[in-house]
Amino acid sequence: MKHSIAKKLLIDILCTAAALVVFALFHHVLPRQQQSLGIVIPRPASEQQAEKTSAGLWDWLIPSAGAESAQAQLSARSNGRNGRGGGWNSGFSSKGGSALTEDGEAVSETDDIPMADKFADRYTDEIVRTENSYTSPGISVTVTEETLDGGRITYYLADIYLKDVTSFQTALAKNTYGSGYRDGIADMAAMTGALVAVNGDYYGNTNEGVVIRNGVIYRANRTNCDVCVLYYDGTMRVMPGASFTVEDAIADGAWQAWTFGPALLDTDGSPLSGFYSTNRIISANPRTAIGYYEPGHYCMVVVDGRGESAGITLPELSRLFYDLGCRAAYNLDGGNSSVMVWNGGVINDPSGGGRESSDALLIAEAE
Repeated sequence: MKHSIAKKLLIDILCTAAALVVFALFHHVLPRQQQSLGIVIPRPASEQQAEKTSAGLWDWLIPSAGAESAQAQLSARSNGRNGRGGGWNSGFSSKGGSALTEDGEAVSETDDIPMADKFADRYTDEIVRTENSYTSPGISVTVTEETLDGGRITYYLADIYLKDVTSFQTALAKNTYGSGYRDGIADMAAMTGALVAVNGDYYGNTNEGVVIRNGVIYRANRTNCDVCVLYYDGTMRVMPGASFTVEDAIADGAWQAWTFGPALLDTDGSPLSGFYSTNRIISANPRTAIGYYEPGHYCMVVVDGRGESAGITLPELSRLFYDLGCRAAYNLDGGNSSVMVWNGGVINDPSGGGRESSDALLIAEAE
């Protein structure tokens, strides 16, 4: 009898373990497409068009989505779909919570000079390439290797000027939106003809947050993480997840949006010393982050760590972007994910040799 009970118990344990493995494979390993909102955000033809109210937004949806369908999806999310309750999560996830106030935004005031007319001296009539730079009629990129703290920290800086924000692009692994799809950053750079590329927010590792890629809203779920939005007019805003709405994203002309964070500068562009996160996240690690100076001027930063370079803490990373002169800055996925590709090759020393990701940020000639 005892042997029979023990045998049954062992079978139950093995069945449970097998079920857990299948569940983990399905939800975290095996590639599977996710349901997408499929809302295309058109480029505003003028400031007046960009200021349309949400009452007229549904005429802008792609035909396959349908106004009633898209409205229903957004309404379901605002009512606490996916088991997250009726309000935004006030705690912090593994990515960390927001250091911004709920109604705060890390964003600079734009001026009256159109983005296409700025920085004319940065561009060249013909494409000019050097070992660490690229210029064309619409793009100027310079990539340098830098050090901090007497050489203790090594980072790679891509200084970027653009005439058209659509040169600031994103790529999805396997060119597919979903979970479990992964590619090397160099592969995604090659697929898109990118000049420079870094890893993104690894959106496919979770169902949480906002995913807007190249003007398409794929996901807009609740998140307590900061959200970074890049708009067609070239401005970049970093806001608490609770402040993001799809209606505002469409009305304001969002081109890209990422969910990771945290924000690295406060609402007036000053460095942050305190972060609402765990010590493991705050401590020195390899990092990838983006910075915003003004419409048309951006930077990408990858910091090496866990090797000859010590990695960088979030307060140190915040100070770095402040010293660079950025008005807003945003932390992306880091650790082994932190990779920068320049001219087709990985130029940093990724921790653990690097790892594939679900998405990449890149600079490429606009179509």
